[in-house]
Amino acid sequence: MTLNLQHWRVERDAEGVATAILDKAGESANSLSVAVMAELAQILDGFDQQPPKGLIFRSGKAAGFIAGADIEEFTQLDTPEKGRALVERGWQLFNRLAAVDYPTLAIIRGHCLGGGLELALACRYLLAVDEPATKMGLPEVMLGIFPGWGGMLRLPQRVGPAAALDMMLTGKSLDAKRAKRMGLADECVPPRVMEPAARQLLLSGQPRRPLPALQRLLNGPLKAVVANGARKQVAKKARPEHYPAPYAIIDIWQKHNGNALAAPAIIDRIISSPTARNLVRVFFLQERLKGFGKASEFSARRVHVIGAGVMGGDIAAWCALRGMTVTLQDQSLERMGPALQRANKLFTRRLRDPLKARAAFDRLIPDVNGDGVAHADVVIEAIFENVEAKHALFKALEPRLKPGAVLATNTSSLKLEDLRTVLQQPERLVGIHFFNPVAMMPLVEVVEAEGADPDAVQAACAFVRQIDKLPLPVKSAPGFLVNAVLAPYMLAAMRAVDEGISPETVDEAMLAFGMPMGPIELVDTVGLDIALAAGQQLAGGAAAPRCLLARVEKNQLGKKSAQGFYAWADGKAKKGSAGAVPAGLAERLVKPLIDRVEQLVADSIVADADLADAGVIFGTGFAPFTGGPLNFRKNK
Repeated sequence: MTLNLQHWRVERDAEGVATAILDKAGESANSLSVAVMAELAQILDGFDQQPPKGLIFRSGKAAGFIAGADIEEFTQLDTPEKGRALVERGWQLFNRLAAVDYPTLAIIRGHCLGGGLELALACRYLLAVDEPATKMGLPEVMLGIFPGWGGMLRLPQRVGPAAALDMMLTGKSLDAKRAKRMGLADECVPPRVMEPAARQLLLSGQPRRPLPALQRLLNGPLKAVVANGARKQVAKKARPEHYPAPYAIIDIWQKHNGNALAAPAIIDRIISSPTARNLVRVFFLQERLKGFGKASEFSARRVHVIGAGVMGGDIAAWCALRGMTVTLQDQSLERMGPALQRANKLFTRRLRDPLKARAAFDRLIPDVNGDGVAHADVVIEAIFENVEAKHALFKALEPRLKPGAVLATNTSSLKLEDLRTVLQQPERLVGIHFFNPVAMMPLVEVVEAEGADPDAVQAACAFVRQIDKLPLPVKSAPGFLVNAVLAPYMLAAMRAVDEGISPETVDEAMLAFGMPMGPIELVDTVGLDIALAAGQQLAGGAAAPRCLLARVEKNQLGKKSAQGFYAWADGKAKKGSAGAVPAGLAERLVKPLIDRVEQLVADSIVADADLADAGVIFGTGFAPFTGGPLNFRKNK
């Protein structure tokens, strides 16, 4: 069989077992572009003439199996016909693959997402390679679209409809062991035996594990029960006017057996929606943030964190979770106790394997004397916001740092230029500013003071990527980007409370706008004392809102004191019912935020409008379906 292929290699061994290896030309990761799919169709044409004994799919890339469809091609879907053609191409091709007479198997090693998982689902067998990088999921909902190439049909058949909908509606992925437990993968094996194991499974003739009888009923006559439950779950998190895709996934599965082509109106509505366009934009903004630090050779193995408070302790725990050896310094072991307890909870929850959690905990070393400084590749200061205290610390630290180590501060409000005056090499200090809660917030601001060493800034960005966060370079200025834009927004919300609008109504206005949390609940979460201090610094001398001052005077500081604007119990705000939202309230509250973003771009605190949008989305949760504050204003 002679084929002229650019992206695939096809090999056939002496026994007639064929392997199709995807190695997309000119790219570090595989994606299913028009050209890749057309070549797969040619491969299947050839096998129609000369069927193999079996066919194995695997990746020729170190980076993983297949990252999904080619997202660049989504940006060119400017007519309903193009949208339908895209869905039809994958649906028909993968149905064809699913129907071949010979056995087929996909070896999943590394990421296997979106269209990549839909290709694997169209194979008879799926073999998962057990290593940390292996992740399987259908994250299309994160782009405002749906898995239209067979995922909505085949995933519920493999793992049952409730588990399948949970994956498709949240976009979350599974590791190899979990995929095997759920029945998504037929086998889960270590890398060293993946090829013989794949061959054995391919030729075994064993039937797939059948779905239990109840799951078959839920995937058939009782579909409405699952669909109604799923709609209720989605409604708690996403409004249909903002995020239509999850509702479309439920409808296409329930009413059209996962075949989107049977509902062309849904395809047209979803693919042409502003939400899909803006979420694809957010995807590319995220990729741009991931690019920062790539040029640097810097790689960290040891991290030293000074200050075991909420921020310092959680930064240390996160670095240990991501594989670093971390020394955590504070004045006594007792002061580190709460941080170590929180770290233990984080490791248990995230790693779900007692041995791995234990190993992470062993990497987090209490260090009262600061002995770790001399060995650390990155030293992060996370003590309280006081210039004199930080000066004393930096003076003592500098002589002990090893050459090439990154010296960073996690300050949220002080200027780096004021902090570095005591250093012999002031250009060495950078800001690495995390957000609370550290484990949840993807963005980290990398702060560059005037005259900073560009290599140190690049190294800081590389470190942030190494611990799987998104670095955003910003210039040193009060509040940098994220806190600087939140201050006027929270101020406007509290001024509305001063006018007599209830906190619940203010929050409801912004939840309806698409924010993940209302601004008054956000003030309670941050702490009213911190909001007051930050406001004085960032509000340009404006008087503090009366509702804020009154509560701070009574020591009602929000979530941490169990009472602020709301009473708090078990980590949740107890809210009364919201009144009718006054017309135009959301636009009025969001205006000062957007004005401040524009100002910070004009002042070059952040390099351009796209990066500002990225920072505000990933740093504050600003309604992602809008594409960011400046994009929202431009398209209004």
